[in-house]
Amino acid sequence: MAEIVTFQKTLTIGGDLQVNRLGYGAMRITGEGIWGPPKDKDGAIRVLQRAIELGVNFIDTADSYGPYISEELIAEALHPYPDDLVIATKGGLVRTGPNQWPINAHPDHLKEALDGSLQRLKLERIDLYQLHRIDPNVSAERTFNFLKQAQQEKKIRHIGLSEVSIDDIKKAQDYFEVVSVQNMYSVDNRKWEPVLEYCCEHNIVFIPWFPLSEGNVETREKIRQVAERHNASAQQIALSWLLHHRDNILLIPGTSNVKHLEENMQAPSLELTDVDMQELDSISQ
Repeated sequence: MAEIVTFQKTLTIGGDLQVNRLGYGAMRITGEGIWGPPKDKDGAIRVLQRAIELGVNFIDTADSYGPYISEELIAEALHPYPDDLVIATKGGLVRTGPNQWPINAHPDHLKEALDGSLQRLKLERIDLYQLHRIDPNVSAERTFNFLKQAQQEKKIRHIGLSEVSIDDIKKAQDYFEVVSVQNMYSVDNRKWEPVLEYCCEHNIVFIPWFPLSEGNVETREKIRQVAERHNASAQQIALSWLLHHRDNILLIPGTSNVKHLEENMQAPSLELTDVDMQELDSISQ
């Protein structure tokens, strides 16, 4: 007989920030190509406010989303913030147009980005500041030294990294405690599985982005079969699998639609069984 698999509903970032494991990613509340304002600003405001009503207390954003638009909307919709809300933002990318994401992790740019995020979000300190990308044109030491200094200046509480290898994490840990890693990862895209395992072993929160890849026909069929058994969508199953897969995973599915948000927020209530997990675990790409 199949047994229900349980999982932890919360986790702690950096030893002092407890959050629910289903958060919200605020990239999609901008315009097309993650560029400019949204077509429906009032709708974006409603999504943010509804997320809080549904128990979200972790929001992920970046200065490059818009650029600036996502952070500005978060402040407009939610400030003054609930006491338990953790807002994570990122720096290290610049925008030259829709869907264009040049990397710039030079300390001069990061200083401007960080100061701008603090101002737009109306915060004195960022709870979690994540380096969007390591810049191949700037020595990692210069970037890491800037982040270390900003933390010492109390502009940043905790520091995370995005799209990094285990070696990248180890190098950064010579400068500061890495409390989170945000890499692309999903039930059907497990390129960064070794990084996830490293993070799990070292008490580092793992934040997957793009939590449901396109997959192939066989992959989609396996997810669909599990979804049918639970009267759920493929997206809900993909999110639920991530919650069950490792307890250090923090989810940030994004949407600009309230109904879609509400559907995503039902994922933790799905009771996957050991049989479901075995079928989903067998998916790889």
